[in-house]
Amino acid sequence: MKLCKIEVPFGAQKLVIETGKLAKQANSAVTVSLGGTTVLVTVCMSKKINEEIDYFPLMVEYQEKTYSAGRIPGGFFKREGRPTQKEILTSRLIDRPVRPLFPQGFYNDVQIVATVLSSDGENDPDVMAIVGASAALHISDIPFNGPVGAVRLCMIEDSFVLNPTYAQRLNAQLELVVVGLEKGIVMIEGESKQIPEAKVKEALEFAFNALQPIREVQNEFRKKVGLEKGKVELFNSPVELKVKLQQLVGKRLEQVYKIADKLSREEERNNLIKDLTKDLSVYSDFKIKGNEINANDIVKVFDELEYDHVRHLIFNHQMRADGRNPKQIREITCEIDVLPRTHGTGLFTRGQTQSLAVVTLGTKKDEQLIEGLEGVNYENFMLHYNFPSFSTGETKPLRGPGRREIGHGALACKALKNVLPGKDKFPYTIRVVSEILESNGSSSMASVCAGCLSLMAAGVPITDTVAGISVGLVTEGEKFYLLTDIMGLEDHFGDMDFKVAGTRKGINAIQLDIKVNSIPLKVLTAGLDQAKEARMEILNKMEAVISRPKSDLSEYAPRILTIQIPTDKIGEVIGPGGKVIKKIIEETQCESIDIEDDGTVLIASLNKESGEKALRYVQGMIEEPQVGKIYDAKVVKIANFGAFCEFLPEKTGLVHISEFSSSYVKDLNTVVKIGDTFKVKIIEIDQMKRVNLSKKQAEE
Repeated sequence: MKLCKIEVPFGAQKLVIETGKLAKQANSAVTVSLGGTTVLVTVCMSKKINEEIDYFPLMVEYQEKTYSAGRIPGGFFKREGRPTQKEILTSRLIDRPVRPLFPQGFYNDVQIVATVLSSDGENDPDVMAIVGASAALHISDIPFNGPVGAVRLCMIEDSFVLNPTYAQRLNAQLELVVVGLEKGIVMIEGESKQIPEAKVKEALEFAFNALQPIREVQNEFRKKVGLEKGKVELFNSPVELKVKLQQLVGKRLEQVYKIADKLSREEERNNLIKDLTKDLSVYSDFKIKGNEINANDIVKVFDELEYDHVRHLIFNHQMRADGRNPKQIREITCEIDVLPRTHGTGLFTRGQTQSLAVVTLGTKKDEQLIEGLEGVNYENFMLHYNFPSFSTGETKPLRGPGRREIGHGALACKALKNVLPGKDKFPYTIRVVSEILESNGSSSMASVCAGCLSLMAAGVPITDTVAGISVGLVTEGEKFYLLTDIMGLEDHFGDMDFKVAGTRKGINAIQLDIKVNSIPLKVLTAGLDQAKEARMEILNKMEAVISRPKSDLSEYAPRILTIQIPTDKIGEVIGPGGKVIKKIIEETQCESIDIEDDGTVLIASLNKESGEKALRYVQGMIEEPQVGKIYDAKVVKIANFGAFCEFLPEKTGLVHISEFSSSYVKDLNTVVKIGDTFKVKIIEIDQMKRVNLSKKQAEE
């Protein structure tokens, strides 16, 4: 491929796309640069179709090399290891918009690898990687119905900013990544701070118009260096075979989809497939690509029959497979405090989808360290999503979290984090775990609802109740139906999964995935309205169980007390090598003491008494001694001329032998010993800050 370079405006800068220099053995390779950030994107395709599968085997890998930011990786091995959460989420961000743009029946292995080669710490490479994947596929010989344009849009002080820097994004009320074609949107990923639907619609339209030049410049790129698209085998079942199968199925498929219960329906479906595949000789007159029909071919064609039947019910009877109308939500139940020893729990059930969310409150030491190309930061809110196989009645080995689990957890985290209190009001580290106990559609939005219930049950003072819902879509030409609260088979046979989470005030998180070419803006705006209507209904159900956060924390949660000390006192409280802090923790039996640079002291304890004891200790340390004031003192050392007493934490003064009693004291050891406590009065603080105390004046 010959050298070629193009440029296109990208927010306040220019995006540069190049090819022909790097990775020339791949089907195609491009570099995408913005400022000092450069991403290399390569695409490769296997030569033969994978006949053992019934799905498109697309693999997407996004990698951030630490050398790109001039750093050496931490840890023992000093090299990049397993993907970080940012890398996994960006891989999904690339995968989701390009996957539906490959031909139907295309089963060749395709791999997209995006590698960050240089990072300036200002421009996020993720959107650049999406554009690079689209450009590389578009100029390659791989079948692809693109290209797509992609932008990041932020709303900062009511103004839209295209492709903002990391620093600009910190002040954003709304942030969206939008990917689209000429006539519609392919993918959305975003979060906001309770922004009303009207403003989100305006932002989507703005972003859709802004991505068009990025899409158009890729067409120019292809005209200059594009390869001829290769001829690949596509799986297309013979029409006659589909007719034959329909005859064999008869009315049984209709009866299967009259069963509302998911497990019972799947059992009957599997029995039907067994009957269709037990004798393959009935299909001897049919061949696919010259080969005899096998059981896998029958399952693929049967899937097409199911697709037609589910959509036929909706378009001709306005009825879904479980009997609901398009806007109807399944039955919802909400509970809190379902586990005895956790800090807070919420159980949310919607039809056959169920999430158990559990809150754990921790201290500053429990914050998550996140190291990325833009720098290091600490997160005090985490939401983890688990999807065990028993939630769908299956048997699979339990492994670590997959990409789907990480993606769903990140979406639910976005939905909830913007209603959390600031660290100054609630200085806890918060972890929410959503355990999916049953799944039949939109378990990520169930996690949002259960997570919100658990936060309120734990006494976390969130500002508003948050709920989420997924809206599906079936299309037939210009005609379409939006489906509120889609179940699993509607996700499988439908055209869209549009997740929207928020409060009564507005949207907190939004995500769009599709299976068709693109979705027009008018359909998405209607979907936002339908999601809002459903969200209000769910919020009513949740608030009937708990309408506001509990006023008290669980008795098993740690207590965190805060105090502000002068910054020049920080060293005194810490002590040499942390000696003083260790002493306070040991004496008071508190869990931990953390001091921030601004002088904020966080004292964590498992019970109120030890926390308050540590708090009094710190208060005493920063208190300035006052002449004439009476204190409780403890003898720490005895000399011939007097006793040294600690009257405030880490502050000692001298009680001269003449100040012990109004009567004469000849030998101090006869009237006092180390460890004795009594009241003293400060009678003098000399120029060297030495404190003289009097026991007899305090008594008088």
